[in-house]
Amino acid sequence: MSTNPDEMSFEAALQELESIVAQLEAGDLTLEQSLALFERGQLLAKRCHTQLDAASLRVEQLTADGEIVEL
Repeated sequence: MSTNPDEMSFEAALQELESIVAQLEAGDLTLEQSLALFERGQLLAKRCHTQLDAASLRVEQLTADGEIVEL
């Protein structure tokens, strides 16, 4: 959990985010632990969103006829 989200691959960030969600849903954490995990989850979700936006832009740029393709 010490890795900077900005340096993580999409897959690694998503995997950690899924783990955090599972831990939060289990409800076995203290309030402080829950808040820390929630904050980490927010950073990871932002990283995933940013990477998905970048991938979407690349797909749009790579279309042969220049037409924007709705994904």
